[in-house]
Amino acid sequence: MTAQRKCCTMTAQEMIGKEGMEKTTVSDWNLSDEINTGQDVLGILEAALEEDDPDFLLSVLGDIARSKGMAQLARDMNLNRESLYKALSEFGNPSFRTVFNLFGLLGLRVRLERKTA
Repeated sequence: MTAQRKCCTMTAQEMIGKEGMEKTTVSDWNLSDEINTGQDVLGILEAALEEDDPDFLLSVLGDIARSKGMAQLARDMNLNRESLYKALSEFGNPSFRTVFNLFGLLGLRVRLERKTA
């Protein structure tokens, strides 16, 4: 699942059934088009963390890594590009070290806070 697919959950039938909506035009949306600054990366990852879904977070992290240049990030992490792609793929299972290092290369650090009910 990519961030692109998760963003739109309303079915076409639900859209057509809405009062006053005859036709809906849907265009492709790509998360990487929205990433321009370090603040964008931070905001997108914070929003992904709010979903409390590790698969979605991994998908978003993969989108961000692709937008920043997977090959260079992989070199900076002493990995080959294919390994990083695989780790951040839909079926990937990256180590905490990989995710932690990737956060660092994106200019972020990991902080924890107590969960609120």
